[in-house]
Amino acid sequence: MKFSKTLITGLVLMAGVSAFAQKKAEKFEKLQIEMFPKAKEGYKQVYIQLPVAKNESDLKVEVFVGAEKMLDCNNYSLMGEMKSQDLQGWGYNYYEVESKGETAGTLMACPGQKMTKKFVTLKPEIVRYNSKLPLVFYVPKDIEVRYRVLRPDNTMKKAVQK
Repeated sequence: MKFSKTLITGLVLMAGVSAFAQKKAEKFEKLQIEMFPKAKEGYKQVYIQLPVAKNESDLKVEVFVGAEKMLDCNNYSLMGEMKSQDLQGWGYNYYEVESKGETAGTLMACPGQKMTKKFVTLKPEIVRYNSKLPLVFYVPKDIEVRYRVLRPDNTMKKAVQK
C-alpha cells in the first residue's frame, strides 16, 4: 500500500514537471524564416520572435531602426526609410531599410558640452503583435533593430466633449 502511494505520488510529480516543461517550451511558436530571401551584399537579416501572449490583438510592437553615435546636445534622427515588402506566394511581409547611416539634427549651440553616445533612429514604426510570424528586417550592416511591446491601459477614458 505504501509503495503504491509513493509510486502514484512520483508519477503525479513527473507529470507535473513534464507539463511545466512543455508549457515553458510553448512560450515561443516554432520559428520559420527559411522562406524569406537572403540578405543582399552589405546588408544583414535580423528578426524578432515574439513570445506567445494572451490577447495578442490588444498588443502592438514599436520598432526602432537606428545606430549608436557620439552626438552633442542637438536632437538627431537617422536619415533613410523602412519599406514593407510582400513575401510573394506566402502572404507575409518583411521590412527593408535603406539608410547610409547619416543623421539630420537641430542646430542648437552646445557650448562646453561633451559628446554622448545616443541611439539615433528612423521614425519608429508600430506593427501588429503576432507570435506566429517573425518580424524580419533587412538592414545595412552598421544598423540595428530594437523594439518594445506596447500594452493597452486597462482603464478606458472618455473624450472631452464641447
